[in-house]
Amino acid sequence: MSTAVLTETPRKPKVRRLGPRARAERREAIFLVLPALLPILIFSVVPLVSGVVLGFTDATLARNADINFIGFGNFIALLNDSRFWASFGIGLVWAASVSLLTLVSAMGLALLLNSDLRLKGFTRVLALIPWAMPPVVIAIVWRMIYNTNSGPLNAVLEAMGLPAVNWLGDFNTALPAVIVVGVWAGMPQTTVLLLAGMQSIAPELHEAAAVDGAGSFRRFWHVTLPALRPVIFAITALDFIWQFNSFGLVYVLTEGGPGGRTMIPPLFTYLEAFRNREIGYASAMGDVLVVAIMIILSFYLVHQFRQAKEAGR
Repeated sequence: MSTAVLTETPRKPKVRRLGPRARAERREAIFLVLPALLPILIFSVVPLVSGVVLGFTDATLARNADINFIGFGNFIALLNDSRFWASFGIGLVWAASVSLLTLVSAMGLALLLNSDLRLKGFTRVLALIPWAMPPVVIAIVWRMIYNTNSGPLNAVLEAMGLPAVNWLGDFNTALPAVIVVGVWAGMPQTTVLLLAGMQSIAPELHEAAAVDGAGSFRRFWHVTLPALRPVIFAITALDFIWQFNSFGLVYVLTEGGPGGRTMIPPLFTYLEAFRNREIGYASAMGDVLVVAIMIILSFYLVHQFRQAKEAGR
């Protein structure tokens, strides 16, 4: 007696087709989003792709110059360019210093603005003034402050009997002086974000900690700081990326001097492109910077995805 084995063929899942109304809504959504996507495509994506392509050519700004594809020639030359890697190191020091010092300074200012301070609204307006100023204007103002002969900073030093300092022209003081300006310019934005995070903390948590005998520092360490940890990580990571890509502030202050002491990578790339007229080589530098920023950004995105996954559990 034979037995027949019946095997069921797996059914293909039914594909739900959109109805006419749903298709019309999708077309309408695409039509509404398109005006916002076009500027991004034209002014961001197209220049980025063009820059990546130019990095593999010998393009220059010479009149009627031929553009030839040279493969990885620019990148091989870049590996042996000590000036670029020196600027890369300076850029890391600049971005890390500004990000960390901005976080510490903004944290103190946010704690002050979150307290029962008189004229709190007026103080918050004063704290936001650097945010309203363009980086070029900030750099011009600070160049006047740092001026060796007529700057108010050296006037104070001379009134105290101390010698004047060439803040932006001395090897030992140029980079710290530029970092101070970067911290001053970036502090308002970080302060606002930290202040918003502090105001979202339930007052009952601080009250319970105070009842348990915790002082101001312990309440900050065990209540405020843990609650602000996601905000702190996001602010620091994004601020590091912004500072590493900054250009105008350092360019107006020092143009990379003295002797390349403040030559950050975007500024070095700009000078290579428009002073030395080596567009292809400068584009290769830009490609390396894009890869570096993408690596840093990936760490931030992975952390954000992990946080979102843990919050969804």
